[in-house]
Amino acid sequence: MDQLDMRERFAALTTAHIADACIRAQVPVRCAPAAVQAVLPGSRIAGRVVPARHAGSVDIFLEALEGASPGDVLVVDNGGRTDESCVGDLIALEVQAAGLGGIVIWGLHRDTADIGAIGLPVFSAGSIPTGPLSLRDRVPDALESAAVGEWTVGRDDVVLADDDGVLFIPAASAAGIVSKAEVIRDTERRQAERIRGGQTLRDQVQFSTYLSSRPQQPLLTFRDHLRAVGGAIEE
Repeated sequence: MDQLDMRERFAALTTAHIADACIRAQVPVRCAPAAVQAVLPGSRIAGRVVPARHAGSVDIFLEALEGASPGDVLVVDNGGRTDESCVGDLIALEVQAAGLGGIVIWGLHRDTADIGAIGLPVFSAGSIPTGPLSLRDRVPDALESAAVGEWTVGRDDVVLADDDGVLFIPAASAAGIVSKAEVIRDTERRQAERIRGGQTLRDQVQFSTYLSSRPQQPLLTFRDHLRAVGGAIEE
């Protein structure tokens, strides 16, 4: 799946749909920590990961951009630090000028108002006025991978983000995951429309049947039942 196709199809999906699709595809659901949110509400990101491990200097970002392609997403690993920012308005402008689709930061940003005015989608764990406090030793693979919370991601991954947060999926599995997400979305839309029309979700998923079946089938789970009736929730 190329980046243009990914962006176009994700535009009609949410990260929640993608997360549910990962479960169906038996792919780990790799979400950034909940603190990582859009600087500007309503922002969306979909693109290949360009990792960069920050060590106190912006040159790592400039070097990462040298090997990036339009539509990629800069994923910055600052170790989740809360005592300094690592991205400000100049880097946001530079990333935008390079044609990238946004920035995800495992750490903090600054220049919030200017970043908002630039309009580039930026997701971070918060803001703080101070920039880098020290220059650290750069690791040899600083441009090969980035940690975001408990996950390590690289150029073989795609990052997707919206108002629910940020998640990562393997690029090789992206087409299948997106297709499953579209099925989930369509099912949920039909379910929502039926609720508005007066048919409760309990009726749609035949919940009374599930309850009556449990005494005879103690190992029956709600997910098993949903698969049998074609439901989407909790799947």
